[in-house]
Amino acid sequence: MDQNQVTVPVSNLDRSVAFYKKLGLHLMTYADHGYARFECPGGNTFSIEVTADPIPDHPLTIYFENEKMDEEVARLKSDGVAFDTDPQDMSWRWREARLRDPDGNRLCIYWAGVDRRYPPWRID
Repeated sequence: MDQNQVTVPVSNLDRSVAFYKKLGLHLMTYADHGYARFECPGGNTFSIEVTADPIPDHPLTIYFENEKMDEEVARLKSDGVAFDTDPQDMSWRWREARLRDPDGNRLCIYWAGVDRRYPPWRID
C-alpha cells in the first residue's frame, strides 16, 4: 500500500483553503459543498472537509516535509502564521516546528533528510 491522502475536518472551507495555500499546497479541487483537495510537491494529496461535528481535539499530527524548513517557517511567520514552537533539532534527528491550522488541527513542518526513511535505528 502507498499512502496517498489525508483528510482533516474544518469548520470554514474558504478560510482553510487560504491557510493551506499559504503553506504552499497546490489547490487541485474545490467543491462548494465543503471539500477541497491539494496536491503536495511530492505527489501525495491532502484534503479538507467541512464537518458539522465539533473538530475533535485529537493526537493526530499532519507532517509536511520541506528541505528549507527554517526559511519556510520564517516566510510563514512574516505572513502572519502563528507557530506553537520555533524550529528546533529533535532527539530523533529531525528539525521541526509545530503549528495549528485555523481549526486547531496539529501540523508539523520538518526536515529529516535521509533519516526520514533510513534512521540509524531502522530494523530492516
